[in-house]
Amino acid sequence: MSNGQWYPPEWPDRIRALAGGELHPVTPKRAATVLLLRDGAAGPAVHMLRRRASMAFAGGAYAYPGGGVDPRDHDRLVRWAGPPLEEWAERLGVDTASARAVVCAAVRETYEEAGVLLAGDSATTVVGDTTGDDWEADRAALVARELSFGEFLERRGLVLRSDLLGAWARWITPEFEPRRYDTWFFVAVLPEGQRTRNASTEADSTVWITPADALAGYGRGELLMMPPTVATLRDLQPYGTAAEALAGAASADLAPVLAEARMEGDELVLSWPGHEEFTKRVPAPGGAR
Repeated sequence: MSNGQWYPPEWPDRIRALAGGELHPVTPKRAATVLLLRDGAAGPAVHMLRRRASMAFAGGAYAYPGGGVDPRDHDRLVRWAGPPLEEWAERLGVDTASARAVVCAAVRETYEEAGVLLAGDSATTVVGDTTGDDWEADRAALVARELSFGEFLERRGLVLRSDLLGAWARWITPEFEPRRYDTWFFVAVLPEGQRTRNASTEADSTVWITPADALAGYGRGELLMMPPTVATLRDLQPYGTAAEALAGAASADLAPVLAEARMEGDELVLSWPGHEEFTKRVPAPGGAR
């Protein structure tokens, strides 16, 4: 492997099964993930976690805090600050109920997995500290789905700060994968006074790293990453500060990226439209290499 591109060995067989009608695509679950940024001496750094090798999906890969939409993320109890839902719906390409759910999932998952909360007492404030036993009890209740995000915010008297998020990209898991996600990527700046921690049971370590260093590690084959992670890191590189990246999200392309698989002679070709660097060519069994 010339780089750290995540490529499960079972993919070629699954792709052939899909092409032969033996495998039927599952409907992707909506999900959200957040590139949490902070400024450093070398420019913006992003918070990344390494998924446990035992995880069925992307085990061992570096990723961002995130996860699937909870049905209760549609909860109308959520107190909202920032762009109205109609604007979010247009930006994300969904209806308003789905827009609320995706944005709530982004904020909720960031709190669940990194201990960072993009919410405040009002539309102009942000929580300064989310440590302590009482906060941890609420976070654990969210993870266990004993508490909805709307109930959590209401209990704390908090407002979700959707203006602290910027929509960055949208990628859909390939049709041949058994676990599929329609994932919106967001960027956000680490709020002042808050700090990240590895609060996820799905990760064995976390790191703050510049996009350049992360991509260099990927290029050397030292950091395993999925194509969406690599692509979003590359898109961060032009920005000199975290705030500039957040502002730049307004012009980010949210056209969904979905992998395509085809046969070219004896080769199976897997590609991501618009991202040629991730193209994989796999010889058919018995084919010339």
